[in-house]
Amino acid sequence: MTSLASERSWLLDPGLLKLVHQCRRMIHAEFGVKLHLTEEHLEQRLADYASKTRSNQLIRTWETLKERVPHLDIADLETDKTEDAKRTYRGQAIAEESNDKNSHQEREEARPRRTKVIYRGQVVG
Repeated sequence: MTSLASERSWLLDPGLLKLVHQCRRMIHAEFGVKLHLTEEHLEQRLADYASKTRSNQLIRTWETLKERVPHLDIADLETDKTEDAKRTYRGQAIAEESNDKNSHQEREEARPRRTKVIYRGQVVG
């Protein structure tokens, strides 16, 4: 726990803490996510939301924070590498599909055959 405290010593500066609170407020307003100062990967999550935002003010605030705290820029680069590695949808990893005709044919063959749906003696589908 002491290593986390030593890494977060920059949060004791009132000017930097104000910038972090501004970022947190804008992220909460846009994405509906509450970030806490005690989170383990706070810097990475701030960088992640700053890269996804449409708000110019959040981008400017994050850039100002990065300029004043040099090791935040390193955390930003690490998140970019991990984001490119895999895509997610609602927390689940998305499987990458190839556009080959063979894979399309395999998927067609892998589908189970539709059974007849009979409703009141009539075939409906």
